[in-house]
Amino acid sequence: MADEEGPPLYISSSKVKELLNLQELISQIETALKNFSNKTNSSVVQPVRTVVPVEQYGGFLGVMPAYSKESESSSLGAKLVSFYSGNADLGLPTHTATIVLLDPRTGALLAILDGAVITEMRTAAASAVATKYLSSEDVKVLTILGSGHQARSHLAALRLVRKFEEVRVWSRNQAHAEKFACEHEGVKVCSTVEEAVRGADVIVTVTMAKEPVLFGKWVKEGAHVNAIGACRPDQRELDDELMQSSVVVVDSREAAEKESGDVILSKAVVAAEVGDVASGTVKIDCTKRTVFKSLGMAIEDVVSAQLVYDSYVKRKGSPHFLALSSSTCI
Repeated sequence: MADEEGPPLYISSSKVKELLNLQELISQIETALKNFSNKTNSSVVQPVRTVVPVEQYGGFLGVMPAYSKESESSSLGAKLVSFYSGNADLGLPTHTATIVLLDPRTGALLAILDGAVITEMRTAAASAVATKYLSSEDVKVLTILGSGHQARSHLAALRLVRKFEEVRVWSRNQAHAEKFACEHEGVKVCSTVEEAVRGADVIVTVTMAKEPVLFGKWVKEGAHVNAIGACRPDQRELDDELMQSSVVVVDSREAAEKESGDVILSKAVVAAEVGDVASGTVKIDCTKRTVFKSLGMAIEDVVSAQLVYDSYVKRKGSPHFLALSSSTCI
């Protein structure tokens, strides 16, 4: 915690990226997902996020609190996340996020963290957990629909749980797809979604789509889909055929039934939460098509922020020891 006489500790996005290890994060997110889904003895307290529409400017504000009461590594906090799809036309980020981390023992403020990198990494880490349990071990082809920050974080995370021989990318903006391919060796740019997904073993949808862009007729049996975009009840990335013919797994059943247009509008049956699959409570046949519908959860943000803070404290020896001698911004 920062000095009571000074401003609170602020951890910038660049410092978050330096402090947060993706492999460690995947393990931590898996534990958090298991704990969340363990309804008989849950160590996670997390309400469904509150979403405030900002209609005048076409935006939304989400408020996401959570408490992980694990005896050895408890964490408490909340994320404030804004979503303005129109920002893309202005050259601005469509999502911004800030995470407030508190001391569970006293409620005192520990740190304020830029949430952009945490959101990117924890979302990809959750998809990595889903891919670990919902795809075959011998997958060869990965397709990513979208070429933004989430595409980059997903490529990094999924490569930690599966070995891919081929990676394809598609984007509405061809130049963005080509830039993505240039940044990552061996990535093939596809001109259509169908070309990108035909024969793919693992598919990631990280688009800004409000109507389906991925259709079941293109997706082979046994493929696994991580559906990340379309986080509102009136938005979709996947069509009815794909949703209704696949084994659908979600991060939170309660959230999916309230927030996911892919689930609500298709009337798809949710088979399980990914935490139940990871813990072995629910068995899934990976020879069938599987869909992980990710909405993102506050507990993912809070445990990720705790990892960053703990890493900072470990490196500095004390949270009072600042990276910059006279500032609490690192």
